[in-house]
Amino acid sequence: MIYSNVFEDPNKFSFDIQSLGKCSVDSPVRGRQFIEDDEEISFPSQVKNINILQKKAEKFPAFQKAGPRKKIFHDPAWSHAAIITCGGLCPGLNNVIKGLVNVLYYDYNVKSIFGVRYGYQGLVPKYGYSPLHLNPEVVDSIHAVGGTILGSSRGNQGEVEMVDTLDRMNINLLFCIGGDGTLRGASDIVTEITRRKRAISVIGIPKTIDNDLSFIEKTFGYETAVHSSFEIITSAHNEAIGAYNGIGIVKLMGRDSGFIAASASLSNSAVDFCLVPEVDFTLDGENGLFRALERKLDKFHHAVIVVAEGAGQNLFKGLETRKDASGNILKNDIGVFLKDEISSYFKRIGKESSVKYFDPSYIIRSVAAISSDSIFCYLLAENAVHAGMAGKTNMVIGHWNNYFTHVPISLATHERRKIDLDGALWKGVLSSTRQNDYFSV
Repeated sequence: MIYSNVFEDPNKFSFDIQSLGKCSVDSPVRGRQFIEDDEEISFPSQVKNINILQKKAEKFPAFQKAGPRKKIFHDPAWSHAAIITCGGLCPGLNNVIKGLVNVLYYDYNVKSIFGVRYGYQGLVPKYGYSPLHLNPEVVDSIHAVGGTILGSSRGNQGEVEMVDTLDRMNINLLFCIGGDGTLRGASDIVTEITRRKRAISVIGIPKTIDNDLSFIEKTFGYETAVHSSFEIITSAHNEAIGAYNGIGIVKLMGRDSGFIAASASLSNSAVDFCLVPEVDFTLDGENGLFRALERKLDKFHHAVIVVAEGAGQNLFKGLETRKDASGNILKNDIGVFLKDEISSYFKRIGKESSVKYFDPSYIIRSVAAISSDSIFCYLLAENAVHAGMAGKTNMVIGHWNNYFTHVPISLATHERRKIDLDGALWKGVLSSTRQNDYFSV
């Protein structure tokens, strides 16, 4: 686990935030308590861990606290901002866009705000996408709509061409809303900006529905995804109990990390088996899924399985490895695979069964954010603008120990965050589902 590595060698991890220069402009923000750059949020929260790191670390690992600064770097009267959304859809994208626009416009009096169309492609002239002029009137009602008014895309674009576009448009604030691929692209843009000695702040807002960015406790869209899965799991349960030996299978998002599947299973006690990428499983044998499922059916005559999209990839040995436009390894379809294999198994042993399969992924991704996520989205956007106006760059707004923080992109994308199998979430899932009782009989 990456966090264990920090305790083993904290000096390999830098929490320092890159800045464009001295802040000498008075902030126009009023009625707020200003934050100083030396205000920090401790990385470890337990006293025993603090003691360990104080002995090992040359510089104690702590995040710079997010919030408005009394002095800012960019002069609002001369500022031009651009907002970009990349990758797959996620609940809350429009909420973040609206938050960015309103804070820029009302708090900082930045009137020149552009929405870049269709991800990083919108910064490359050959695609021919015109930017969208944004103001509070344009974004007034978008918070109630799923998706993104800017459109999105996957795939890498050349940072030289993209910075050329930023230069032509006199952009000095770029807000990149996306996951690890988007943030790595943002960091490449910063490298080119630095080479040219331009004063452009590049700030990331963490958008990954899988909740798998390192050094960030929560990303927007995650809570909506878990909430939206509840009724679908309930429907799968209703289908399962409506037939003798009924089995409902629900596939949820989670390519490399099973946070959504685990949290959804814990929130809905109808789930009997939760399968996540962090835990390999087999189908055959006394301790395989087939026998565990058979034992469950013998006792209750129905079962519900929740499976993350990246689970069970060890069962697809020998199949070609494919990648999407962003370079992510495409996962083989574990949901359809389980449906077919489970159906075949019970047919083979001559046992009656009825398997129903649910794949709500795109429905969940495109819904509007629930209220708790909407609040979170606005606060992320607000702190992103504060960071950008203060001349911070090459960073993403994080959330740690209930504080909003500044996180270097290099930390956030160091590796994917995964479920701690000894932690409260997974232990809660095992307690709620009792699945190990059926695997270990």
